[in-house]
Amino acid sequence: MGLLLEIPDQVVQAMRMPLFEQKQQLLTELAVTLYARGILSFGKARELAALSHAEFGMLLGWRGIPRHYAETDMEDDLAYARGQ
Repeated sequence: MGLLLEIPDQVVQAMRMPLFEQKQQLLTELAVTLYARGILSFGKARELAALSHAEFGMLLGWRGIPRHYAETDMEDDLAYARGQ
């Protein structure tokens, strides 16, 4: 089951980026924010952002967001290291 988020047309039109980038950019911003607030694990946040492990880690670093490291993150990292 997914979640449909409706953004008013006037807000979409006010975004200063090409239309084809808007969805991905919004998903990335949501993922970073939810991760920073401790709502999503690293693995789930990078999945939402559709970024690789390294890409999401670098994005957090560029933004100065510290890594949270919980047991679920360790499991995600181990699965990633094993190529799963």
